[in-house]
Amino acid sequence: QSQWAIKGEPKMQENSKIQSVPVEISEEDVVEAMKAIQGYLDITPGDFKEIYQVAYSSAIKRLLTSRKAADLMTKAVQLVSQEMDLVKAAALLAEKQISGAPVVDNEGKIVGVVSEKDFLKEMGFGATPSFMQIATHCLNNKGCMIGNLRNRTVGDIMTRPAITGVPEMTIGDISALFVDRRINRLPIVNSDGRPVGIVTRTDLAHSYSVLGEGLKL
Repeated sequence: QSQWAIKGEPKMQENSKIQSVPVEISEEDVVEAMKAIQGYLDITPGDFKEIYQVAYSSAIKRLLTSRKAADLMTKAVQLVSQEMDLVKAAALLAEKQISGAPVVDNEGKIVGVVSEKDFLKEMGFGATPSFMQIATHCLNNKGCMIGNLRNRTVGDIMTRPAITGVPEMTIGDISALFVDRRINRLPIVNSDGRPVGIVTRTDLAHSYSVLGEGLKL
């Protein structure tokens, strides 16, 4: 364990908030920081800064487990029916300026997710074509394979089963799921399988950005 000779007791800023996120260093975080720094330290401003940074890292880890999906999800979820015509679905996504949406059945339960990747696959482009690949293909092929989308429904091309989360999921768990399953959005459902919100990569990135701002002294 570390031994300490303390010169003064620097005060930490209390009740600091970053855009309504309570990023505060607790006594437990300081204790964890003291344990993490081995050896004997005669406290100086530089030493305290090091302690503060380690303690803040502990605070961030604590926040990653304390902040839940319910804290950052968008509650107004744009849904599409699995029976919806693909042309109408594409127009809806374009109108709402979103790249995908959860798909629900007649009971309002999520049964899949449809995204621009699903449309591109159906048109024969693969999952992640570049704009120039799409442009070249369309210039050289009459109709640009749009015909493949006519008289089809969302249920025909959606990705299933849907990967979903629950309001109690932590930010850390959501991040791991995004990486492991290579998804861009996570519908949040209640115990009945009905959507109550959605977390996107943008929501997650914003959350990390807000937390990261606090690491600067």
